Order: sequence, then C-alpha cells, then structure tokens
Amino acid sequence: MTQASPSTLPLAGIRVLDFSRVLAGPLCAQVLGDFGADVVKIEHPKRGDDTRDWGLRVGKTETTYFNSMNRNKRSITLDLSTPEGQDMARQLVAKADVVVQNFKTGGMEKMGLGYEQLRELNPRLIYCSVTGYNRGGPEAKRPGYDLVIQGQAGIMAMNGEEGQGPLKFGIAAVDLMTGMYSAQAVLAALYQREKTGVGRHVEMALFDCGLMITAYSGLEALLQGGDPPKYGNAHPSIVPYGVFDAADGPVIISVGTNAQFEKLCTEALERPDLAADERFKTNLGRGQNRAALLPELYKEIGSRKRDQLVATMSKAGIPCGEVLGLHEALTSTRATEDGLVTQQPHPDAGTTHVMAPPYRMDGQRLPIRLAPPQLGADRDAVLKEWLG
Repeated sequence: MTQASPSTLPLAGIRVLDFSRVLAGPLCAQVLGDFGADVVKIEHPKRGDDTRDWGLRVGKTETTYFNSMNRNKRSITLDLSTPEGQDMARQLVAKADVVVQNFKTGGMEKMGLGYEQLRELNPRLIYCSVTGYNRGGPEAKRPGYDLVIQGQAGIMAMNGEEGQGPLKFGIAAVDLMTGMYSAQAVLAALYQREKTGVGRHVEMALFDCGLMITAYSGLEALLQGGDPPKYGNAHPSIVPYGVFDAADGPVIISVGTNAQFEKLCTEALERPDLAADERFKTNLGRGQNRAALLPELYKEIGSRKRDQLVATMSKAGIPCGEVLGLHEALTSTRATEDGLVTQQPHPDAGTTHVMAPPYRMDGQRLPIRLAPPQLGADRDAVLKEWLG
C-alpha cells in the first residue's frame, strides 16, 4: 500500500499544541497529526505523559500505551506550574491553530491557559477541552476514567452472557471513542474558521461519549423500559449470527438475509432440509425458533474443519471469518500486506512497532511521518520553528 506525500495531507500547515495525557486527548491530537498537522506534545519535564509508565517499556521513555496514541507528534517539556513555563506556553499558543487539553475542569484556568484567557491572545484558536463530565454540571471537577464511565454509562451491563455480571470492554472503548469524537469536532471547527476567521471552544465529556456508543441498545432499553437481554457473541434478532465451534477452532458466521441462510444450509452444510423447514425460512421465524435451529447448526459446523467452512461460505457469499488471537491478527497476511503494522527506527530500542494510520485518501494510506517521540526530544527544533 503506497503512502501519501506529506505535502498533500489535508492539515499540512496546521499547528496543534497537545497538553493532554493518557488516551482520549492524545488520540484526538494523533488524528490531527495523521492528517498532516504539526502536533507538539507539551509534557511534564520529569514524568511526561502518564502513559510513559504504562504497559511494556520501549526504549528509555516510551511504552506500548504511549506509542499507541502519540505517532506523528513531537515532544517538548514545560513545567506549567511555573511562571516561566506558563509564559512559554502562551508564546506557543499565539502561534497555534488548535489546543487539546484534558486537565480537570479549572486546571488550565489556574495556570492562565483557559480558553477565555487564550482567546484574547489568539482569537482564531480552536480549543478542545476533554473532561470526564459536563464542564458546566455538578460533577465538573470529578476525574474521568474509562472504566468508571463504562459502568456509569451502562456499557458494562451490555457485555457478556445472560446471567453474567458487569463486564468491561477489552480496550478503553470510551476513551478511544471520545478521542475520535473530539477530532471530528475539531475538524468541524477548523472548517468553520475558514469561513468566519474565529475560533471555537470544543467541549467533550467522556460520559457523553460513553452514553452515545450504547447506540441501538440504548434506544432499545428506553423503548422497553428496561435493560435488553444479553446475548454474548450472538445477536438479539438475527439468527444464525455469532461465534460457532468448528472441528478445529472458532468461526464467525453472520447470516443477514434469508438468501444467505439458504446458501449456508444447501451449499456449506449440505442440509437443504433446514432451508426448507417453514420454521426457519425467515429471520423472524429463525429468531422465534432458535432453540430448535441452533443445535442442528452446532452439530454440522462442529463436524467440519474451519478453513473448509470459511472457504465454502465465502464462495457462497456468506459473511464469515476465522477468530484469531490478537498476535495472529496483527501478523496476518491481511494486516502485513496492507502495511497496518510498521517497524520504525528507535534510538534506544533499535526499532519499535507503530500502527499505521487507518485513513486512505486517493488510494494512498496516510504516512507515519514521525514515530512516537522521546520525552522532550524536540524542544530546540520546535522553539526555533515556532518562535524563531
């Protein structure tokens, strides 16, 4: 997969100051960097971003957590608790297009770096604040953590099998979705600024975004006045849809139409009697009679090898796929041929894995221009370029 030239990237020339830490704010800034913005990460002189101490160590100052959210950025250190650090930050803000910050509500204002203070300095500034809860509400100063929000937003109650207790996502889903929502809002504000010449204050809350990603399950809960049942890997209304055990490993089968079900039965499982059964001819019927249908499918699927099943179903146009381990997925032909996982040079570790941006434009993947930075490594270059 070829990569786009940096000069053709949509946000080339846009300057971003990333004052944020951990996941949501840094992901927002990373997205802007992927699209070509010059993203400068402002970090504490000693500890840097909290995630420099999370996960597995890479080199002297990076980790797997940090590297996942900080490609296409440069790092400088400022002690924002001092007048000197605050003054330097304001000098940089005067040259910036975007600020991303996720201090607790009131934290930036105490340092003279709140939106109302900085808009006087730079009226064109897009200022993105990421907090746990509504900045104007009674919980404004509460810290926001992904796991807490997953519980409070009802997300943990959706996961797992019926009868199982609350279960979180395997990744920090609320943080990651908040980062993506925040990047969308910043891009919209930048677009509007092209017409008005005036910046905006983008305010994002983890709880808001957590509630939004309950999506159709959330609306079902409201419509029926209670939590919908939990189905684990199955689907509440589409049958067959889920993970099935083949003879040598799990396989995903997602039958979305009646025609697909007929092909599954006749071409893949050689059970035309199931396709002809009046109880199973429609998805509504299959849903109502899943207790009768699924044991038959389990038997047939369990007697066949996974590769054979996937090949036969794919040929018949049935949505399906093998269930891979995480390492298997990352090292699969599908991932490697597409350039989704890269090896980048590293001054201490030799090389380090960095995920490629998922975006393609005009057939070209957006490039990794900069590997995740060492703590404070770019201070001299940034100050010279931004402040002369």
